[in-house]
Amino acid sequence: MTTTLADVAARARVSPATVSRVLNGNYPVAASTRERVLRAVNDLDYVLNGPASSLAAATSDLVGILVNDIADPFFGIMAGAAQSEIGGQEGTGRGGGEKLAVVCNTGGSPERELTYLTLLQRQRAAAVVLTGGAIEDPAHTAAVSAKLVRLADAGTRVVLCGRPPLPGSESATTTLTFDNRGGGQRLTEHLLSLGHRRIGYVAGPVERTTTRHRLEGHRAALADAGLVDDMDQDRLTVHGPYDRGAGYDATLELLRREPSLTAIVAANDTVALGACAALREQGLRIPGDVSVAGFDDLPFSVDVVPALTTVRLPLHEAGAWAGRLAMGREEAPADGIAMVPSELIARSSTAAPGR
Repeated sequence: MTTTLADVAARARVSPATVSRVLNGNYPVAASTRERVLRAVNDLDYVLNGPASSLAAATSDLVGILVNDIADPFFGIMAGAAQSEIGGQEGTGRGGGEKLAVVCNTGGSPERELTYLTLLQRQRAAAVVLTGGAIEDPAHTAAVSAKLVRLADAGTRVVLCGRPPLPGSESATTTLTFDNRGGGQRLTEHLLSLGHRRIGYVAGPVERTTTRHRLEGHRAALADAGLVDDMDQDRLTVHGPYDRGAGYDATLELLRREPSLTAIVAANDTVALGACAALREQGLRIPGDVSVAGFDDLPFSVDVVPALTTVRLPLHEAGAWAGRLAMGREEAPADGIAMVPSELIARSSTAAPGR
């Protein structure tokens, strides 16, 4: 049974006219009402009705790039590279023109991610690129998977960039996944090779796949070294957002729990900046007293003092690859999945233990 605009209005407890205003964007609507309408659109999978249904097999010149936070260089670099490949090619649009790439900033919200996918589905987007780690929630995973399958069935190319394959939608997507586990393991092996044994870990949000995979790599290195006390690992791990403030606060907490720490691994380079600030405020030298390492190799990592040891992810290359795949200008990898390699970059923020 086809979902109608009236069905959406009833679900959102608004008038059909209000639903039209929200979807067409041609009249001011209160933010709370807009969110309610978009949630109903998503829940009912409302796409097109009436005469517009004849366009069901068509796609537009629109491409959506979903990011958690466009202000975060991790996402900005990938989105910029993808957008250059999508919007910079003449003759790729339906009418011979260029594609219009639109960056959708979810703010890390599962609801916003689904809302944007629904709106892109409604617009018959030519392609959708989802960047960064996924949220580990079974209900959300199932909802996103179903949405991506519907998009693909309607002719939309779907590319995952920097996240693992999504169960249930493998046949509908092309996936470029980052080697977060391997990178995390090599980073901690580097610290162990320098002689560190008391290593604190500032992890990202617990619900993110990126967080889990990097932490698994870290703990695999500790296990291989015979440092397998689970209680100590939990005690020396603090979770928080992927931002500088989280790195600062978590480092102070780790020092409170274990004042004799000789090294700190941060969830990403931005978190590592916060860790460095906290250590300096405590009068500790880097790396003389405590070594610090990050992840991603963001542009500022080589310029901070001391230069940051990190794991390099080829963010620009991965984003550009995703853009070409979204445009159909490059063959998808075998089985639709490719692992984007990571590389340990040892710089002067890590050294042998000095205390």
